Amino acid sequence: MKRIGVTGHRSIPDQVLGHVEEGLRAVLGGHEGPLEAFSSLADGADQLFADIALEYGADLTVVIPSGDYEDTFEDPDALAGYRRLRRRAAQEVRMAFARSTDEAYYAAGTYIADSCDRLVAVWDGLPARGHGGTGEIVAYARALGKPVTVLWREGVTRD
Repeated sequence: MKRIGVTGHRSIPDQVLGHVEEGLRAVLGGHEGPLEAFSSLADGADQLFADIALEYGADLTVVIPSGDYEDTFEDPDALAGYRRLRRRAAQEVRMAFARSTDEAYYAAGTYIADSCDRLVAVWDGLPARGHGGTGEIVAYARALGKPVTVLWREGVTRD
């Protein structure tokens, strides 16, 4: 079974969204045999990846950073997306953190990187804004020797 994980920004600018969707479809649809997709289901890249993975028939493994993770969703649509995708998951892994902290996000991100054969990063190439951010998880995966596919459009910055 092929295992693909995701790390990425919660905010994807409109001018890069189509490019990211095409890239995710190419990665998730460009393989043979069973697929397991790993995502924390955060708003943005994580949920987009999970939706497309499910379209391609992947088994979704949800990696939940903390016991209060649901409480961190400020946008009602993002929370609804999280709940919808979580219900469709084949497996759920919960990190041993009661509260959502940078440490919990780092643990979830490194779990995904450790568990996958390839990491997809919806990433602008800039350093992480906090511990456990996309740039840090990309560096961690690369240090493990994992292939990392970066999806972004040069010259586009996020908020």
